[in-house]
Amino acid sequence: MFKSVRSVTGMAARASKIVRQPTQQQQKRFLNIHEYLSVDVMRQYGINAPKGAVAKSPEEAFEVAKRLGSDDLVIKAQVLAGGRGKGHFDSGYKGGVKTFSTPEEAKALADKMIGHKLITKQTGAEGKPCNAVYICERKYARNEYYFAILMDRQSAGPVLVASSQGGMDIEAVAKENPDAIVTLPVDIKKGLSREDAKALAQKIGISQVAQDDAAETFMNLYKLFTERDATQVEINPLSETNDHQILCMDAKLNFDDNAEFRQKDVFNLRDFTQEDAREIAAAKHNLNYIGLDGSIGCLVNGAGLAMATMDIIQLHGGKPANFLDVGGGATPEAVKAAFEIITSDPHVSSAFVNIFGGIMRCDVIAEGIIAAAKELDMTIPLVVRLKGTKVEEAKKLIAESGLRIFAVDDLDTAAQKVVNFSSIVTLARKADINVKFD
Repeated sequence: MFKSVRSVTGMAARASKIVRQPTQQQQKRFLNIHEYLSVDVMRQYGINAPKGAVAKSPEEAFEVAKRLGSDDLVIKAQVLAGGRGKGHFDSGYKGGVKTFSTPEEAKALADKMIGHKLITKQTGAEGKPCNAVYICERKYARNEYYFAILMDRQSAGPVLVASSQGGMDIEAVAKENPDAIVTLPVDIKKGLSREDAKALAQKIGISQVAQDDAAETFMNLYKLFTERDATQVEINPLSETNDHQILCMDAKLNFDDNAEFRQKDVFNLRDFTQEDAREIAAAKHNLNYIGLDGSIGCLVNGAGLAMATMDIIQLHGGKPANFLDVGGGATPEAVKAAFEIITSDPHVSSAFVNIFGGIMRCDVIAEGIIAAAKELDMTIPLVVRLKGTKVEEAKKLIAESGLRIFAVDDLDTAAQKVVNFSSIVTLARKADINVKFD
């Protein structure tokens, strides 16, 4: 049933990484929805959370606070990132989670949050826009716990991860006190039994009088996880109040993009203002794109080759600006769109195309590269390595194009060349001079 303490330590560490890693670090995309929307979804499954409502203007925040009729409330900036309480807004105002007691305070606090960008440890320096705030009752916990459900490769199914140390960074708990983390793999064919759910509640220290309520909460969360094609359900903290109620004080729900066709109501909740505009553009052309913080744009076919390409760039001292997999059936139009996305990043100082033509023909890629270079008037150096189907035809197209595209057969040499180009362009930009490559 439960994994032994020592055997779960590695799983807990892996689980924490899956739960916490920012989207841009993950190859697989998923839908992430705001806290107030997550609470709405949970309520549909009979899961308890503090009473609250969303406000999208200071005036609406005043009305929500007034309607809740309490003098002990919390306001939370709605951005899709962790660390909101310790974050700061682009205006200089500190803290995306505040307590207050009057509708007037709600209005004043909302005015400092809505319309500004919140910068946290997970957003990067650019921050994310706060377009709404969530106002809810402040509840006092007798104890706080951590609870999550996610897919685990080792057990080949869902796994429940729970801890007596809630309200804390799960990675820190896994590292400093692994004995405090309990995992429970679930046979997806059998589901989560009440007996196992109650045993988990007991194991993490929920009081006896609240264990049945906790078990019911765990089972309802598991039902949500399976019925809504979730990839993650995270509650941190899960609280037992002084009157022994089990409440979800915060919620992070992620859903599998592959299930969009059968979860349309959930995917209609997507907030595109929280996502990288380049990733949105890539999705329109069925390109797998993830923005990174380097200076070398990458266009590759196949996830494995893309990862290897990024590795060899870093081996030579460069940093990739993106993960971009054009897949096996990209058209010249899709290749052009890929270059538009790559060159829209002002940090990109060179680009590397690394294509193995199996299903994908090299001459088709070459046509797309040439069209993009001409139409976009690309000024950054472009290194191209093509192997496979129709490669000779592709090389001929590039050679006859008259464009300064550097075709290199050897992967190591190509990577070294694109890193050198990037360094030269970066230095030239700092010195405000133009560089031509022959």
